[in-house]
Amino acid sequence: MSNAMYNKMWHQTQEALNSLLDTESQKMMEPQKNQVFIFQMLATFYIKYVQIFRNLENVYDQIVHPQKRILIRKILDAVMGRILELKNEMVELELTEFHYFDDILQDLKLEPQQLDIPIPKYFLKEKLEVIKGREKILSQILAESGLDVSAEKYQVKPIPLEEAVKLIQIAERARQGRLRAMFMKQIYLQEYRAKQARLLGDKVADVSAAALRIQKVWRGFHQCKRTERQRREEMIFLGMNPPPLFNEVSAAMIQADRLCHLRNKVQIKHEEEYRDALVTIKDDLKLTEGPDIKENLQDQIRHWFIECRNLTGTFPDYPNEEEGGSAIIFSNKTPQQVIDDIVASQDEEEKTKKKKKEKKPKKKKK
Repeated sequence: MSNAMYNKMWHQTQEALNSLLDTESQKMMEPQKNQVFIFQMLATFYIKYVQIFRNLENVYDQIVHPQKRILIRKILDAVMGRILELKNEMVELELTEFHYFDDILQDLKLEPQQLDIPIPKYFLKEKLEVIKGREKILSQILAESGLDVSAEKYQVKPIPLEEAVKLIQIAERARQGRLRAMFMKQIYLQEYRAKQARLLGDKVADVSAAALRIQKVWRGFHQCKRTERQRREEMIFLGMNPPPLFNEVSAAMIQADRLCHLRNKVQIKHEEEYRDALVTIKDDLKLTEGPDIKENLQDQIRHWFIECRNLTGTFPDYPNEEEGGSAIIFSNKTPQQVIDDIVASQDEEEKTKKKKKEKKPKKKKK
């Protein structure tokens, strides 16, 4: 499929997920006591989430836009978590891990195969380098310890010259014996055919009878082959046997596989470009916007100190790292609220220190 098709699938999956979330929130707010109805509701949500998961996994594996892939990955992880939650709720409701969705599948016009949860492809792709590194480390350990079977070379055991000559003689005598037996068999067959020809010479003299016999045998053989072919075609039509080209990969599948590999290469290229662009944009912002941002922050800090002095009459202490540092100054709070928070935190610290001193046991005098 093309990139436009995967984008269309992504938009359709978004709409289906939003609709399912709205329906789920409405159904969950309605109290229900009938266990059969509750199971039907949970099973319906479970099946729909599985379909959304399959579409999202396919889109995430093939879409090439890096920002979209980051968003789809988060949604995909959330959908997998929701599937596990629904499965746990159904198990707690029915006290079994095996459920029957025949009626729901029939209502939704789905096949049982569409309930299969595939292992996401990124599980292997993202850990491929880690797996290769582990295999490399394991091979090094085996090589150093002398247990590497793949690199082990088996030595050929030398044998004496007399024993080698005996082996060659035995093999040559066996070969000559086989040739002699084959020659004697051919002579016997020739004599047998000549004897049969002498005995049946009068019976085979009629050419028309011989032709009829040959035709009879050929027609029987031809009809047997035809019946066998018709039976094989019938079994294929009924779905009892696979078609003749079942195990062969079609040209369309080969082309689709090739496009998938090309799209994966484009994904890697776009991902690298995206990471490089993040670094360059950050550096550019530091050079262009950094001085202005620094001056604005300094002005805000000065303004905050002046407002605190106007309220209290003294300059406040600068918040330390434990209290949040300058993040408190830039939060959406008034100076009075910030001062109250600092005072409250200082009071709590003093109380904890007093409690620690009270808990310390006094030393007994000797």
